[in-house]
Amino acid sequence: MNLRRFIRYGLVGLGNTLVHWLVFFGLHSGLGSSQARSNLLAFAVAASFSYYLNAHYTFAVRPSHGRYLLFVLGMGALSLGIGALADRIGLSPWLTLVAFSALSLVLGYAYSHTVVFKRRAP
Repeated sequence: MNLRRFIRYGLVGLGNTLVHWLVFFGLHSGLGSSQARSNLLAFAVAASFSYYLNAHYTFAVRPSHGRYLLFVLGMGALSLGIGALADRIGLSPWLTLVAFSALSLVLGYAYSHTVVFKRRAP
């Protein structure tokens, strides 16, 4: 693992987390949406921010529609799954966000590094 790259991913993730949490609580607390819907929509907003910054700043690859789709589908599935589990077991919205944030840091980096932003041989 490249420590410098992981640190950059983490810094982008801090900004992404702030965006995600603000949108989540706006939807869940402000509009009464379910945790699953709030988490998925918050992820969708924050994903664009995260994807483009990570493409340029963290992994130094050219963004593409295909890579973006891979990122959104993989991480969106994680987001929806955690939100749905939280709804099913009655988890506090705060714990939902903490769990998603922690898992997406580790699993998201591994997924981004090995699948989404993997450099293709010329």
